[in-house]
Amino acid sequence: MGRRTVTDPNPTSDTSSDSASNQDQVPGVDAELLNILVCPLTRSPLRQEGAELVATVGGLRYPIRDGIPVLLVDEATLPHSVTSLDDFKQRFADHIPT
Repeated sequence: MGRRTVTDPNPTSDTSSDSASNQDQVPGVDAELLNILVCPLTRSPLRQEGAELVATVGGLRYPIRDGIPVLLVDEATLPHSVTSLDDFKQRFADHIPT
């Protein structure tokens, strides 16, 4: 006998398409929060692209894990054209506050 979750109101319905679409959903960051968040390195605004927040200056990509933005420079993904964080800092030195 199979187990059912308490939230399943109709155990005979086919929910395979629902569960597939739920797995593809990316948690969004609250719009008010997104309006005040900035890149910790360039201090530029961020925009959400899928499961990442992307800095408008430089394009550093910060992950969103369990609905929480991880705004640590060491966790950011560099743009394709940049080979290292030092390279990024050189290229965008004019946009990095001291």
